[in-house]
Amino acid sequence: MTPQIKGPAIFLAQFAGDEAPFNSLEAITKWAASLGYKGVQIPTFDGRLFNLDLAAESETYCDEVKGICADAGVEITDLSTHLQGQLVAVNPAYDLVFDAFAPEHCKNNPQKRQAWAVDQVKKAAVVSNRLGLTTSVSFTGSLAFPYLYPWPQRPDGLIEEAFAELGRRWVPILNEYRDNGVTIGYEIHPGEDVFDGATYEMFVDATQNHDCALINYDPSHFLLQQMDYLAFIDLYHDRINAFHVKDAEFNPDGRQGVYSGYQSWVNRAGRFRSLGDGQVDFASIFSKLTQYGYDSWAVLEWECCIKSAEQGAAEGAPFIASHLIESPKSAFDDFAGGESDELSNCKILGID
Repeated sequence: MTPQIKGPAIFLAQFAGDEAPFNSLEAITKWAASLGYKGVQIPTFDGRLFNLDLAAESETYCDEVKGICADAGVEITDLSTHLQGQLVAVNPAYDLVFDAFAPEHCKNNPQKRQAWAVDQVKKAAVVSNRLGLTTSVSFTGSLAFPYLYPWPQRPDGLIEEAFAELGRRWVPILNEYRDNGVTIGYEIHPGEDVFDGATYEMFVDATQNHDCALINYDPSHFLLQQMDYLAFIDLYHDRINAFHVKDAEFNPDGRQGVYSGYQSWVNRAGRFRSLGDGQVDFASIFSKLTQYGYDSWAVLEWECCIKSAEQGAAEGAPFIASHLIESPKSAFDDFAGGESDELSNCKILGID
């Protein structure tokens, strides 16, 4: 029997807010369930929804979180440490802007900020285990990304050293995940040092092919880079442990192409869209993931510069549900089959 993708699920980060029903885990999970979602991906960096530090100390709190989700009628798909993972590796060019992701006591202190981030991501491994989860999602961070385009000419060995350092920072964290029976699905994303298949391979090499360094597959980032996002699944399907269902479109013209990030989102050649409004071929993605046996969650990540979050969420659940593929209970041509045994097969082939 072919494994089946689970869903629909929703990443709560983009919907959290200061007003009900988006300001507490109890309210937002009930809201998600009312739209048809069966799973929620919880951001560990938003205290309105989840307290990672408390979860790392208290089994009782973890039980309460599980109970809140169960009462709402949803499962926890995984924990997200995107913002903390980003702070594991920060190029000095980004120090000021990424300080916004850090608590007050770590601001203006890159070493303290990094130590806090490492501790946070490690705590998420322990908490994931307590919640009965086996996957999580995160970012790798970026040391080399300011030097993406080779002008001015990069010094020899710069990129190699950046990835070697990524490996040195992430291997102890990944070992913590291995000890807790949890994997990290890194979202392959421009702005991170790991932004495509080639850089993911470099990262895996730097982590000594660590078995917990997996992939959160998000085709929107590949479409905006004009990558073959279906061939990516062919290449890396055995490393995909999570799936962000996010749409995008790329409309180059005589003025803009892939490098159009100085423009506002609505005016870029490449921009994220709500599900069904972009150019991603989700029918082929769901088919290919099912073909390769992906049986974890399909999680809506909503980011759109045109449509409201509420409308995007409402439309997202039925969109994902319509793309889920039920596992076949038998082969389609079984009706035409007959009994077979070794002797019969030999006779058919003319073998004495």
